[in-house]
Amino acid sequence: MGRRMFNYNYKSIIVLIFFILLKSGFVFSKDYDQIFEEGNRFYQSGEFENAIASYNKIIEDGYESAALYFNLGNAYFREGNIGYAILNYERALKLSPGDEDIKHNLAFANAQTRDKPEPLPSFFIFNWWESLLALNSLNGWVYLSYFIFILLLLSLGLYLVGRKLILQRYSFYTALGFTVILIALVVISGVKYMRETKISNGIIIQPAVTVKLSPDIRSNDAFVIHEGLKVTVEDKVENWFRIRLPDGKVGWLEKKELEII
Repeated sequence: MGRRMFNYNYKSIIVLIFFILLKSGFVFSKDYDQIFEEGNRFYQSGEFENAIASYNKIIEDGYESAALYFNLGNAYFREGNIGYAILNYERALKLSPGDEDIKHNLAFANAQTRDKPEPLPSFFIFNWWESLLALNSLNGWVYLSYFIFILLLLSLGLYLVGRKLILQRYSFYTALGFTVILIALVVISGVKYMRETKISNGIIIQPAVTVKLSPDIRSNDAFVIHEGLKVTVEDKVENWFRIRLPDGKVGWLEKKELEII
């Protein structure tokens, strides 16, 4: 009798866990896979508006992936919407910095934009540092840090339990090497985190935008920029963003004219 009661409670717990997962959305992946594949079929048949609607439905529910943003960017590009195409390629690249297909399509889309401001010259060390940061996503750097930390613990464990002098020596120097690597990875992860939380980049989504000298529609015009241009967002005042172009120009534009990556 007691055994039957245990089995009943066990099954009840399983049902409860499944219900919680269902409510939290963890078991909906199959449905979203179907919507994703539906979007792919729309894209392949040339129904790009329907493909965009399918991909955006997944994103609006809080799901994201490099493949999803990449396909959405392709659909927008085929629709002739360069701004949103670049926006989604940039979002895909943010999640998968090393993906060559994303880089290729982003470069091709950028070649179609009207504005090509020359970036300000910088010291080669800064260029090297930026290239290093771009090698991996924030999650990728953090996971790599975890991996090196585990190897460091294993090396310390071998050093503590090893009885042979040569094993202790190799374990010590290995642990020392992993410590240096871990410190470097923590610094890179910290800088990457600060970049993604403190510095925002955006894409111009309107065909043409008149940038103002101050956050006021009656302010004097500063310059005109066009769809697809990537800018740095430095400040926000109500419905206005203060932006900086790669060539150093600064000004204000309305929030509706730009999408944050």
